[in-house]
Amino acid sequence: MASTDASTGSNTGLSTRRDQAVHAAVEQGLVGQAAPVAGLLDVTGIRASAASLRAAFDAVTAPGTEVLHAFAVKATPLVPVLRLLHEAGIGAEVASPGELALARAAGVPPTRTVLDSPAKTGAELREALALGIAVNADNPQELARIDALVASAPTRSPIGVRVNPQIGAGSIGALSTATATSKFGVALRDEGARDWVVQAYLDRPWLTRLHTHSGSQGVPLELMAQGVRAAYELAEEINRAAGRQQIDTLDIGGGLPVNFASDEETPDYATYAGLLAATVPGLFDGRYGLVTEFGRSLLAKHGTILALVEYAKESGGRPIAVTHAGVQVATRTVYAPASWPLRIAAYDAKGRPKAGPDVAQDVAGPACFSGDLLAENHALPLLEAGDYAAALDTGAYYFAQHYSYNSLVRPGVYGFTAGADGVGARFATVRAPQTVEEIVAESGGDRRSALLDL
Repeated sequence: MASTDASTGSNTGLSTRRDQAVHAAVEQGLVGQAAPVAGLLDVTGIRASAASLRAAFDAVTAPGTEVLHAFAVKATPLVPVLRLLHEAGIGAEVASPGELALARAAGVPPTRTVLDSPAKTGAELREALALGIAVNADNPQELARIDALVASAPTRSPIGVRVNPQIGAGSIGALSTATATSKFGVALRDEGARDWVVQAYLDRPWLTRLHTHSGSQGVPLELMAQGVRAAYELAEEINRAAGRQQIDTLDIGGGLPVNFASDEETPDYATYAGLLAATVPGLFDGRYGLVTEFGRSLLAKHGTILALVEYAKESGGRPIAVTHAGVQVATRTVYAPASWPLRIAAYDAKGRPKAGPDVAQDVAGPACFSGDLLAENHALPLLEAGDYAAALDTGAYYFAQHYSYNSLVRPGVYGFTAGADGVGARFATVRAPQTVEEIVAESGGDRRSALLDL
C-alpha cells in the first residue's frame, strides 16, 4: 500500500499523486472549458490495493490453498480497470450479462469468474454453465433451473448456493445484505430453510460451493465475520451429513467498508483477514478453497472526479460554487448525503491545491434541481470561477452510476501514474468523454418520426 503519515493519519503517497495528476490534467487539457468534468484513476494505488488484498489472505491461509479474489465488477465496470486487476491477480464477480461481457472483454477467463445475481435468466445460466463459470444459485427456483440444465448438458462450472445468515443490518439499511428480510439468498433462520439447504446438497453431489455476503458500506467487520462463521458452520454440517468433503470452497463475498473521512485506508484487508482467522479459524486450515468478492475497497480511494467551477455566487449569505459535477456522477451523494458524504478538495485555475482560509460554502452541480449538491455548507478555501473542485474517494461506483438527468454527458475517465520526475503525471484514456451526438443517438435520434403514424 502507499505510505501513510502516522502523525496525521493521512496517506501521503495517495494525496501527492492526486495533486500531481490534477495539475497535469489541467495543464494537458483533459479537463477545462472543452471538457469541464473528468474522472481520474490512480493506477499505482489500484495495484497496491490488489497486492494488499492478496498478501492479507496469504498471511492467514494454509499453504497450497486455492484462493480466488474476484473483483465486484459493479463497483467500477470499465474494461481497462478489469484488465489491470486481472494482471494483478484479481478475477471478476459479475451480476448481469453486461458485467460478464465486460469481464470477458478484459480477458478474465471463466475459471476466474463468478456469477451472482438474484434474477438470473435461463439464458444467463445456460451461458455460464457452458463456459465453466462458477455459479451461486440464489433460491430454490433457480436451483431447479440449474438441475434441468445440468441434466441436459455436462458442465465444468463449480456450483453453490447463496445463503443469508440473517445477522442484521449495518448503518446503511439499503446496502445491508444479511437482514431478516434481505432479497438475497436462502434465509437460513426461516422455518425449515436450514434443513432444506442441507438436503439440497445431499441430493446434488455436484453442489460443491457455499456462498454468503454479509458486508457492505456501513457494516462493521465483526458483523461481517459473524456472517462468514455462519456459512462455515453450515458447510461443516453439510459435509458431516454427506460423510465426505462435498463442499470444497467457501465464497465469503466482500463488502469491506471504506473510510470516506480522510486519505487513510482503513479498515485494511490485513485487519479483516486477521479477524476472520480469529473468528473462523477452520476457514483457513487448508480444507476449503476460498473466494472473495471485494469491490468498493479496491477502487474507492483511487478515484477523483475533477470539475471546473463555472460560476461563483452567493445566496442567503452563503457562497455557492457552481460546478459541472453533480447528480449525474454522484447520484448516491446527492440523494442520500448523510449516508454518502464526499470530501471535496479545492484547486486553483492551474490545478494547484488552493490556499487560503476555509470558508463554509456549497459545492453545487449543474442539474436543474435545488438538491444537486456535492457538498453543503462545506469548509474549504473559497472556490472562484475557473477553479476546480475535486470529489475524492470516487473510484468505486461514482464512475459506474451515471445518471442521465438533463441529458448530461458521461465524463471521460483517465488512468494515471505519477511522472518519473515526481512532478507531472502520465495518462491513458479509460473511457472517452461522451458526445452530445451520442446522447441524441441513444435517445432515439434516428427514429424521430416513429410516433407520428400511430
